[in-house]
Amino acid sequence: MQFVDEAEIVVEAGKGGAGCSSFRREKFIPFGGPDGGDGGDGGSIYLVADPNINTLVDFRYKRLFHALDGKPGAGRQRTGKSGDDLFIKVPVGTSIYDADTEELIDDLTMANQQACVVRGGYHGIGNLRFKSSTNRAPEQCTPGTPGEKRRLRLELKLLADVGLLGLPNAGKSSLLQAVSAARPKIANYPFTTLHPQLGVVSISPERSFVIADIPGLIEGAAEGVGLGAQFLKHLSRCRLLLHLVDLLPMEGSDPVMDIHTVVKELEQFNSELAHKNRWLVFNKSDLLPKEELKAAVAAIVKRLKWKGPVYTISALGREGTTALCQDLMVAVENATKIIPDIS
Repeated sequence: MQFVDEAEIVVEAGKGGAGCSSFRREKFIPFGGPDGGDGGDGGSIYLVADPNINTLVDFRYKRLFHALDGKPGAGRQRTGKSGDDLFIKVPVGTSIYDADTEELIDDLTMANQQACVVRGGYHGIGNLRFKSSTNRAPEQCTPGTPGEKRRLRLELKLLADVGLLGLPNAGKSSLLQAVSAARPKIANYPFTTLHPQLGVVSISPERSFVIADIPGLIEGAAEGVGLGAQFLKHLSRCRLLLHLVDLLPMEGSDPVMDIHTVVKELEQFNSELAHKNRWLVFNKSDLLPKEELKAAVAAIVKRLKWKGPVYTISALGREGTTALCQDLMVAVENATKIIPDIS
């Protein structure tokens, strides 16, 4: 299935049904009086978070949604039927914006959470309701009001506990495959990951967390170069970030400069995202002897003046991944359950 994380749709609620102007006409009842009923309310439109949907691709093909109108009232004090509400399913993690004002309408972060995006029109009033002691035979009635209409921008931000970031070919997809049942594409060239991937890391039957992999970042990503910046918003909901670093880059670049490149792009995209809890994970440890490995990691940490957690793993050989995942599980469990949206 194609992964789509942004869509624009138009939603229009149903209009209210008109009230009826009618008088009772029956044999032997010459002065029956007004008996026009009210119309029905128009249907509203709700967006519902469905855990079984993980993309907005359906909105590429259907963009206009209209709820049912209310039925008009009728004689004999009959009220028109209200229009049925329309419920539109979207993935969990969808943010709803007014496309014209960029106002955030709601953020659907829980399964089955609902948001009313447009209200149906109010029903018209029948002439029966205008009857009074001084107006015994009113003829006036009111039409129903139109339903609200809005242009919406939907933005999907994946819900994950841990987010992976780094340059292309740093080993993010390899790590995701090593610690979860996810099977992302892995190859010896950049940008094998073209859209975000999710995997569930199971520590025990009752302890697990979700990890997200996004396309690699390169210099200039914040200005649209490469693929990573397009999906950086998916990291905004993560509790912590794993910054994967290739100890022996194929192009011979300096790992410290590679780290600075990623941090710079994070800061340009969103300063708060750059200051999110981040762990350094040095990958491809199997390519260096133990003594050289320790010296190389120590030198990088010293040059960075890094004070946070540091791990050394081999995603391909699955060395050090178990300890990393266990520590991640503890960190996720200790993290606050309310994650601020920094988008």
